[in-house]
Amino acid sequence: MQLPFFVIKNKEMLEKSQITDIEQFVIDEVKKRRVEKDISQKELAYQLDVSVGFVGNVENPRYRAKYNISHLNELAKILNCSPKDFLPEMPF
Repeated sequence: MQLPFFVIKNKEMLEKSQITDIEQFVIDEVKKRRVEKDISQKELAYQLDVSVGFVGNVENPRYRAKYNISHLNELAKILNCSPKDFLPEMPF
């Protein structure tokens, strides 16, 4: 039995949205620090000068949005830490 096109397409999209362990680690560290400082996704997006939905898309595993190095540098300024604080001590 062949699956309908939309089911196959959704599965392909889900597979493409997978992120690496290191990317997830960075996202989780940023989110942890954001929540600790009681900063909303909207406020962080404003301070980071990105669209309102960008931070939510990064934090949602269904989307492929990710922070880049420039984002991490700005996030470190906003969250009062070092960019290296978003990275693991040892490689995965």
